Amino acid sequence: MVDQTDLAAALPESEPPRRRSGRGAHAAPPVKSSGSFWKELPLLLLVAFGLAFLVKTFLVQAFYIPSGSMQNTLEIGDRVLVNKVVFHLRPIERGDVVVFNGVDSFTPEVTIAEPTDPVGKVADWFGRTFGFAPPSERDFVKRVIGVPGDHVVCCDATGHITVNGVALDETSYLYPGNVPSEDRFDVVVPEGRLWVMGDHRAASSDSRAHLGDPGGGFVPTDRVIGRAFAVIWPFADAQVLEIPDTFAQPALAGSG
Repeated sequence: MVDQTDLAAALPESEPPRRRSGRGAHAAPPVKSSGSFWKELPLLLLVAFGLAFLVKTFLVQAFYIPSGSMQNTLEIGDRVLVNKVVFHLRPIERGDVVVFNGVDSFTPEVTIAEPTDPVGKVADWFGRTFGFAPPSERDFVKRVIGVPGDHVVCCDATGHITVNGVALDETSYLYPGNVPSEDRFDVVVPEGRLWVMGDHRAASSDSRAHLGDPGGGFVPTDRVIGRAFAVIWPFADAQVLEIPDTFAQPALAGSG
């Protein structure tokens, strides 16, 4: 007779069941330590800022509107997106809202205090780069009225500005209560230059205000940063900035 105790001791110990491989088997995901995330965070931030800087430099940049010279199209504090590529693909057109550098052609409309401490300078650069702060005093936003070769006159017998003898109907964008211009002018836009005006004519220091300056009030086309094509902030002002219909008049397009 076999002793049950001896039999149990002779039998091999049972092994724990093994997980089968194949369908239905799931490998446990590797556990990522929280420490590795904090180590990677600076690199992720560096890549994100690098991409944002490249986009801002070559493609699209956000700008803060510091003055009321383009009301009611653009309000003070609006953030607009500026396409920096479009004018490499097509010429600047009448009716475009453009951002340009006014060095040697325009005087500042607003005074912006420059920070002096290093932290303030970094914050100021970040704000201007991403449209959270006013741009440089030398950056302006206006509407193109005349392109090279255009004959721009204010005003005809009905009080309208004419371009190459064609009257502009500016009611869709002109500030309510403003006349097209209280200043009279008769200019021919030189090659490589633009005649620009703000939509709030009574509050805009534009080409009219610089007629007697060395540049004659004209903006060099190579100083244009890009075309403002959309308002993105605040949401209540969000809109796409289209070229007004008056600039699509066939007689205007064929008369320059």
